[in-house]
Amino acid sequence: MKANASKRAWSNRSPEPPPQAATRTCDHPECTAAGEYRAPRARDQLNQYYWFCLNHVRAYNASWDFYKGMTASEIEDEIRRSTTWQRQTWPLGAKTGNKHFTFSMHDPLGVFEEEAEEMKKARTRPPSPEEEALRVLGLTEMPSVATLKACYKKLVKKHHPDANGGDKDAEETFKQISLAYKALLDSLTAED
Repeated sequence: MKANASKRAWSNRSPEPPPQAATRTCDHPECTAAGEYRAPRARDQLNQYYWFCLNHVRAYNASWDFYKGMTASEIEDEIRRSTTWQRQTWPLGAKTGNKHFTFSMHDPLGVFEEEAEEMKKARTRPPSPEEEALRVLGLTEMPSVATLKACYKKLVKKHHPDANGGDKDAEETFKQISLAYKALLDSLTAED
C-alpha cells in the first residue's frame, strides 16, 4: 500500500460512508414517524423519556402537568423546596451554634502566626480608662472607696521616689498609680 501523491488517502482504500444512527419510531400508538423529540415519562421519572415525532411531542407537552395528582399544600412544599434545588436549608448562623464566624485555618508550621496575632490585636478593643486604672493598681474588679484607698496607700509606700532613692522608674510608676487612683476615685464618687 502506497500513499498517492497528495498524501490524503491510501490508494487501495475506498472511502466509507458515515454510520447511520438507528432511528427510533414515535412512541405514540399507531405512529410510524421518526421519534426525534424526547419527553419525560412522569414526575418521578424525569430521566426516562418517551420519544415522539414533532406533532405528538407538541400534543404531549400541551397536556403535561407536573403537579397532577398533588394537593395544594404538596404543590406549595414542592415550590419551596425547588427554590433551593431540593437541598436542606437553615437560618443564617444556626449551624454554627451562635458562635462568631472566624476565618481560621490549621497552621502546623506556624507560617501565618504573625498575621493571625496582628488580626487578633486589631479585633480587640482598647481598654477603657477604668479598666486601665484597675490594671495599674493590680485590681480585677471595681472596689469600694475604702478598698481603693487602702490599695493606693500600700502601692504609694512601695513605689514612692523617696523610698526608692530617687529611682526614675519608681517615680514613673508612682505617677501612673496616682493617675489611676484619681481616675477610679472620680468614677466611684460620680456614681454616688
